[in-house]
Amino acid sequence: MNCVVFKLDERLHEKLIKFYKNYELEKKPPYSKFAAKNYDVAITLYESGKVMFQGIGADIEASIWQSMQSKLTGMPTENTVKSKEKSKEDNDFYVYYSSIGSDETGCGDFFGPVVVVATYINKNKINELTKLGIKDSKKITDSKILEIAPQLMQDIPYTFYVLCNKDFNDLVLNKNYNMVQIKAILHNKVLMDLHNKYQPDYKHAVIDKFVNEKKYFSYLKDDETTLRNIKFYTKGESKCMSVAAASVIARYIFLKEMDKLNKISGYNLHKGAGIEVDNQIRQIIEEKGKDYLYDIAKIFFANYKKLT
Repeated sequence: MNCVVFKLDERLHEKLIKFYKNYELEKKPPYSKFAAKNYDVAITLYESGKVMFQGIGADIEASIWQSMQSKLTGMPTENTVKSKEKSKEDNDFYVYYSSIGSDETGCGDFFGPVVVVATYINKNKINELTKLGIKDSKKITDSKILEIAPQLMQDIPYTFYVLCNKDFNDLVLNKNYNMVQIKAILHNKVLMDLHNKYQPDYKHAVIDKFVNEKKYFSYLKDDETTLRNIKFYTKGESKCMSVAAASVIARYIFLKEMDKLNKISGYNLHKGAGIEVDNQIRQIIEEKGKDYLYDIAKIFFANYKKLT
């Protein structure tokens, strides 16, 4: 079970409680002030100020509040616990091997699509890409990504898929898919596309770990083709250059897609799922109606549900 714990700024306590009020549990754990179960994630706010997210989608759910807190404080949010699953992964680094890897972005953003990318990095390219500044996209500013990603995309093989908001919402509402299932399907798709298109010679296939291996493959039971022998690593972007490159390209494509949505909608849509997003949702509903959001946002987010 994935688990993320961090100290939540006191100014966000009431917002978190209000956010998950509809999912509140009657019985709270000891020393907690609030507990809720939102689909496949349990949320517990402790009297100490720490908040714990547990479940398949813990990383995604926690990232919403980490992003909100970082904007509020101007400082990155450090996890005190990340995943209860222990393995030898912390001792294994595949940075210096040829590999294929995949990563995604947009999952914690109310507006905008989900973008998933797979790349192939030959070990002989690693030093060159390191000098270019390729690393985990969360550690690079958007302006820097817009600068370096085009060159990266010229230099390496990659495949990508953009899941637009309408298609995303259709999968959630009509097929009852959850975010983790959608991610698993799309990661497999871009990895298989990369494998079939380029026939890369690699030692390892690596995915930034967002779900355990058994659950990942259970989501793919209906897929005709599935890439096997995958390594799942927490913080894979810092351990594997192909995952880091995928994260940079995914962020670049996401930023470009957001620019398109801004022009189509006429709004300067906010990233993430914080307070400014709530205010923008209200504005759009007042001006264009709630149905308009179906094509530009992920309407399963609690931001939307609590306002509609």
